[in-house]
Amino acid sequence: MKKYIILILSLIPLLTYSQANKFYRKAIRETDLNKKINLFTKALELDSKNLDAYFYRGIAKNDLGDYHGAIVDYSKIIVLKPDADTYYNRGNSRYSLKDFVGAKNDYSKSFEMDSTFIDALYSLGCVKYDLGEYKDAIKDFSKVIKAVPNQPKTYTLRAAAHKALKAYKKALKDYSLAIIAEPSSHNFYNRGVFYMEINYYQKANTDLSTALRINKNNTYAYFYRGVSYLLLGKFNNAISDFSTALKFDATDFDALLGLSLAYYKIGDIPNAKLNLQKAKSILSPEKSIDSIDLFANTYWYQNQYFYFNNNINPILKL
Repeated sequence: MKKYIILILSLIPLLTYSQANKFYRKAIRETDLNKKINLFTKALELDSKNLDAYFYRGIAKNDLGDYHGAIVDYSKIIVLKPDADTYYNRGNSRYSLKDFVGAKNDYSKSFEMDSTFIDALYSLGCVKYDLGEYKDAIKDFSKVIKAVPNQPKTYTLRAAAHKALKAYKKALKDYSLAIIAEPSSHNFYNRGVFYMEINYYQKANTDLSTALRINKNNTYAYFYRGVSYLLLGKFNNAISDFSTALKFDATDFDALLGLSLAYYKIGDIPNAKLNLQKAKSILSPEKSIDSIDLFANTYWYQNQYFYFNNNINPILKL
């Protein structure tokens, strides 16, 4: 009888493991995230050493927006058996919580453990950029480009880091390399906006026109090309582009202000006042705007202040 009881007891761990494995396999196939998490939890209640269950439950929690819960699961793995994938995924969850320092540490550890993990290096460059560590971000992006030279996004991000350091020639080169890697509407748009920022309005206009030839639904390209036309003195073209931008978004107060400026330039005072009033009603519906400072959150105030100041004040006085 004692032998029989011992035999039964020895089978219990095997049955528990089998049941845990059953929950785990079912969780892997489940598409509903809440049910998936519940099944992984049941598996872990029976087998607390199943690190794969912690890992995939962490992914499910992250996808559901429970970043703190995902971090807890990833951390349990890291304590017991750290690996590059888990550090990387914990970094993603921390990044989603805007814990950029924590994410940076995790991405760095991930790449340290696996020097072929280019996604970890790319993410490390991104979080360094967000932290304002532009020089280090450039170094990481350069390593990524060396490993994967045909990815335009990396050139664009490195260009943004160069721009933040006021290294405009290097930034322009990277925006151009992104176009070579992928001559898309988005990449021509990015370079066009950069040209606007460094006051090369004709070059900006050319790039933005190319962006719109490739994708006529690039609404932001209409706005920026409208700005370039306005600053180049082509006021009717500017009116056309700002009007098109407003077809995509009737509440675009920057496009309305652009229209007001363009109409003022051609002497159409009624339309200049009308569009300024529309912009004012969106920006400050309960308060009248009689000072340029109340336009502080607009593109015009932040990027074209002198032009805007010289031309909007006469309209405000009309």
